[in-house]
Amino acid sequence: MASLVRTETITIPSGDTEILAYLAEPSRPGRFGAVVVIQEVFGVNSHIREVAERVAGAGYVAIAPHIYHRQAPGFEVGYTQADLELGRSYKQGTKAEELLADVQGAIAHLYAQDNVIPEGVGCIGFCFGGHVAYLAATLPAVKATASFYGAGIVTMTPGGGEPTLSRTGEIKGTLYGFFGEKDPLISAQEVDQIEAALEEQGVPHQIFRYPDAEHGFFCDQRYSYSAEAARDAWEQVLELFKATLPA
Repeated sequence: MASLVRTETITIPSGDTEILAYLAEPSRPGRFGAVVVIQEVFGVNSHIREVAERVAGAGYVAIAPHIYHRQAPGFEVGYTQADLELGRSYKQGTKAEELLADVQGAIAHLYAQDNVIPEGVGCIGFCFGGHVAYLAATLPAVKATASFYGAGIVTMTPGGGEPTLSRTGEIKGTLYGFFGEKDPLISAQEVDQIEAALEEQGVPHQIFRYPDAEHGFFCDQRYSYSAEAARDAWEQVLELFKATLPA
């Protein structure tokens, strides 16, 4: 992968502040579509950096903003119970509009780059990032969203207020949702509600349910990793981006 992509940690604007972000881009010359990668509660750790690199290897410029920067700049941890509890504590301090500002800041940075085609971006997020990706799908520039097991979409929004599901009508692009049927954090009924809202609002979408997969099935560093589900989901993500993003 190192020969195919170039990576660096950069600083980008977000509202009236600046945040860190991990950038991965094709090393070959050219102009490419772009994708925002949204972290789990564990921060922009090695798994999220690897996802960004995989996206870049597929021919896109990828950026992963540090969405916990207001509380813990540069935060990244592993997957112990203590790590999970710490990540969840920072999650509680986030607010929807600040998260949207972070994603918009990442998009603005992408659009300013010579190797990016500024005609819409993709977004992919996991765990809490799957929820944030659903939020980010409401931004005008987001043409394609891959939301992986985003808990709480039906029941809450970061910082309080109407559940994120209530914003479904603001989504202008295509949204793919990925869920494990053995996920203890997201019930089958919640997935049905998400699918129904997308259908009712006329949002182009597909919902993928994996019968034997748990929460976090895409991450090969977690006990719940499912190679089969992860492989299929990645193929679907690439098809989504290929169909919707500039090339």
